[in-house]
Amino acid sequence: MKKIYFLLLLIVVSACETNEKQNGVSNINDEAPIAKKTPKELIIHGDTRIDDYFWLRLSDAQKESKNPDAQTQDVLAYLNAENDYLHKAMSHTDAFQDTLYNEIIGRIEKEDQSVPVNDNGYSYYTRFEAGSEYALYCRKKIETDTEEQIIFNGPEMAEGFPYYGIGSQNVSPNNQLMAYAIDTISRRQYTIYFKNLETGELLPDKLSNTGGNAVWANDNKTVFYATQDPETLRHNKIYKHVLGTDQFQDELIFEETDETFNCNVFKTKSKDYLMIVSSQTLSTEYRFLNANTPNAEWEILQPRERDLLYYADHYNDDFYIRTNLNATNFKLVKAPIQTSTKDNWQDVIPHRNNVLLQDFDLFKNYLVLSERLNGLTTIRVKTWDDSTDYYIDFKDAAYLAYPTSNLDFDTDKLRYNYTSLTTPYSTYEYNMNTKGQKLLKQQAILGGFSSNDYVSERLDATATDGTKIPVSLVYKKGIALGAETPLLLYAYGSYGNSTEPTFSSDRLSLLDRGFVFAIAHVRGGQEMGREWYENGKLLNKKNTFTDFINVGEYLVAKGYTSPKHLYALGGSAGGLLMGAIINMKPELWNGVVAAVPFVDVVSTMLDETIPLTTFEFDEWGNPKDATYYNYIKSYSPYDNVEAKAYPNMLITTGYWDSQVQYWEPAKWLAKLRALKTDNNLLVMDCNMETGHGGASGRFERYKRTALYYAFIMDLEGIEK
Repeated sequence: MKKIYFLLLLIVVSACETNEKQNGVSNINDEAPIAKKTPKELIIHGDTRIDDYFWLRLSDAQKESKNPDAQTQDVLAYLNAENDYLHKAMSHTDAFQDTLYNEIIGRIEKEDQSVPVNDNGYSYYTRFEAGSEYALYCRKKIETDTEEQIIFNGPEMAEGFPYYGIGSQNVSPNNQLMAYAIDTISRRQYTIYFKNLETGELLPDKLSNTGGNAVWANDNKTVFYATQDPETLRHNKIYKHVLGTDQFQDELIFEETDETFNCNVFKTKSKDYLMIVSSQTLSTEYRFLNANTPNAEWEILQPRERDLLYYADHYNDDFYIRTNLNATNFKLVKAPIQTSTKDNWQDVIPHRNNVLLQDFDLFKNYLVLSERLNGLTTIRVKTWDDSTDYYIDFKDAAYLAYPTSNLDFDTDKLRYNYTSLTTPYSTYEYNMNTKGQKLLKQQAILGGFSSNDYVSERLDATATDGTKIPVSLVYKKGIALGAETPLLLYAYGSYGNSTEPTFSSDRLSLLDRGFVFAIAHVRGGQEMGREWYENGKLLNKKNTFTDFINVGEYLVAKGYTSPKHLYALGGSAGGLLMGAIINMKPELWNGVVAAVPFVDVVSTMLDETIPLTTFEFDEWGNPKDATYYNYIKSYSPYDNVEAKAYPNMLITTGYWDSQVQYWEPAKWLAKLRALKTDNNLLVMDCNMETGHGGASGRFERYKRTALYYAFIMDLEGIEK
């Protein structure tokens, strides 16, 4: 009798423990903040949307005010309440997050130095001292046994700032002065300063509200720079500044009045010409000026046309131009400087249907082409006389290779970077004449890492419409692949940005605990050519979402995982992807991490005062057009939240984010919490001191990565 009673007691205790564990999330959900509802009618095209959480939006003036009004106080109270709730809901993982964070930064070389880049008689590099969050920016003369010159002391400069971003640095042609940009808010609003590199003196010149880049004319005293619309942050004006004068005296050189265009300024590799480029999704326009005559008139290379994209550089008497003129996958042409319009463009590398021309690099004796074939990057080297033409060989099934920092024009040496899912970032110097190469540096991974311990695969999933979707994945050798295997699936899929199969040292914390990491190369990127992008934007945008879902289903069907162990991750426009897939197929995912997600698509694209809106109409469509309005509304994550079960979710944002305003994820979270019918965890991390890119320090940023991983692994029952 005692034995039976004891067995019954065990069953009851076990059941209670199980019930408590199952109800643990439910109990913490009872403590979640509930955002108040203040319905606001939004009417367009005869359609009415009710936004209960519109009140969460603050203007920049409200955010920056020293005396917050009642609305600001309410918003801050809500965001802080969500942060408090996150900390409470995840407090049982605090020690694990510390373990993960220390593990991740423990793989990073504490004293590190970049590969030096030679330019105009000097060698430039950055280096980190042990424990420093910020780098030292240094240079040496290209001579033996020369002394290091520290241009900037990052740790000292950043002291006392919660965020400190050092932007572009440009040295004058005589090597004596440097223009450099600083952002201390994390809104990509840079102030440009000038430093005398010979004396260390900071010049009194200061250029405010800039895009961060100052380009020198060859007289060593004139610079050109872009300023921003203070509200939308669109780069809309190019000014000329002469050292020793006040910014208000600067001459306006060019104003981009078309609100769908952005403008900027740069110098050609030859250093002979300055270029102003106006660009948007479907069109570009270049203006050029001899760098020796900064006061002369700028000339237009080729007037802008709808659907005409071109990108130019200079060599000898010609401009070399990558363009989509009668070339979906782009081609390379050239034109004389004085007769540079498209009527004079001559093919150098003709268009090919199966090869995407991504970029080109000009050398005295060689033309180097960055191409994409079968979804993978390639580097092609050819001489100007066509006597030599070949591709550099690479070994991995999936990888990324690209030329980098080739500032020297008269050289036979090409510098390129190489990485794969199992190969840390590696910088090579390649002799284009002999085809010999040497490894200059490979990213050091501390802790006994060996690429031989991991397996990389390249697969093809089939989309709903029959399209083959490439999938790159990596996992640790020896793990058992099956329905119980946890798998994290990542994608971006917008703006034609290809998601490359690159190495990540922090990802080892997942792989070493039995996770598979996979990348879905969905449409909206450009992995498979320009058409891949065209078929994932505007009225084809839903292909991005269904591709991702189809890849998830494919990985389940192939036995790599199951819905109980499948996780999804995406950020920014990839956060839009996360919002769409949980509305369309919530049961496929056990957990989702949406980082700085773009989820209130209709309202944002209707508001031209928000940064980035106007020159993204060709990416998403302009919802002032009823056709685009209805299509965007049909997938916009915020507008399609329903009363149904959703996966466990972690959402992140930054209070000062200028690319995806904090209120988008905040509103989305509030609506999800109000409508979802499940007991799954829903939390948000709002960093009150940073913007879109998160923390600026090289170690600090990994605290959020540790949170991502702890969130996912906690759902898997992994505690250490």
